[in-house]
Amino acid sequence: MRPTRLIPVAVLALAVAACSDTTTSPTSVGGPLFAVSPGTFGNVTTLNAGGTPSGGHIQSGGPINCVVGSDLSVTCSGSGSYQINGIGNTNANAALSATYSATVDCTNKGGNLVEVKTQITSGPVSTGDIAPKNGNLKVPQLSSGDPTTALLAAATCPNGNWRKSFAAGSPTLESFTYTLTFVGFSTPAVSIAGS
Repeated sequence: MRPTRLIPVAVLALAVAACSDTTTSPTSVGGPLFAVSPGTFGNVTTLNAGGTPSGGHIQSGGPINCVVGSDLSVTCSGSGSYQINGIGNTNANAALSATYSATVDCTNKGGNLVEVKTQITSGPVSTGDIAPKNGNLKVPQLSSGDPTTALLAAATCPNGNWRKSFAAGSPTLESFTYTLTFVGFSTPAVSIAGS
């Protein structure tokens, strides 16, 4: 009689998952593993001391945040501009970058459908150098804008007779980053990210 050997349950579970046609991976056809949903991110009420001139503080327009709209546009800097006081003559730069992806359906007049993957990174949108006035810095609002037009334009269909439309679940905001960095500092005074 042959001895019976038991296969550990964990090994068996891994073998089943490896052979399954429903297992997903980061490169699978489905949507991205992570997506940023509409909402408010950040709510910064104090500046990073290591990235701010001594005495710098948020005077008005705070808390500083980023809002992801239902169209997946990202708008940063609270409800409008915000003001930082006590920074002397130090210039700053605010920047916003967002990464979007989508699956675009290309459909011909006969109803044939081809899926096309597309990805864009908006911007970065930047204020450029902002100069303070009397030690006060007014930081304007930044927005990534609605990504749908750019995502559809980035998709390449077999020819111009095919109609482009978004597949279910598209487009997707994969991540965004907003920073306010003072000139001469390597660390941002404000950093908000969604991923």
